[in-house]
Amino acid sequence: MTSAVSIKTTCGLSIGKKPYLKDGYGAHVGFELKGGVEAGRRFIDALKLFYHVANIGDARSLAIHPASTTHQQLTAAEQLAAGVTPGYVRLSVGIEHPDDILADLGQALAQVDAGTRKAA
Repeated sequence: MTSAVSIKTTCGLSIGKKPYLKDGYGAHVGFELKGGVEAGRRFIDALKLFYHVANIGDARSLAIHPASTTHQQLTAAEQLAAGVTPGYVRLSVGIEHPDDILADLGQALAQVDAGTRKAA
């Protein structure tokens, strides 16, 4: 797989100084996909285990592509000012088996990679 991603993680989400999830459970991962908005959309569409929703703190694994959902009404400049880049994807990792989570992410990234190579 040749898709480059930039990964930012937050484990044990905190709101202010009070932990949102006790004992540090739950992980939020954000990464930038090569290929911009179309790569982000392809990735979300390819996921089978992750739910495509905007909320956080669920027991299920969740995924969102802000540029095509929560921030789609903003111009590209406004999105960037808000910290939303074209290929940025945010995940909230749930309690499914780690092998299932990794398999879903792997197959979705492979589909993005195949689409990016096809477009080039």
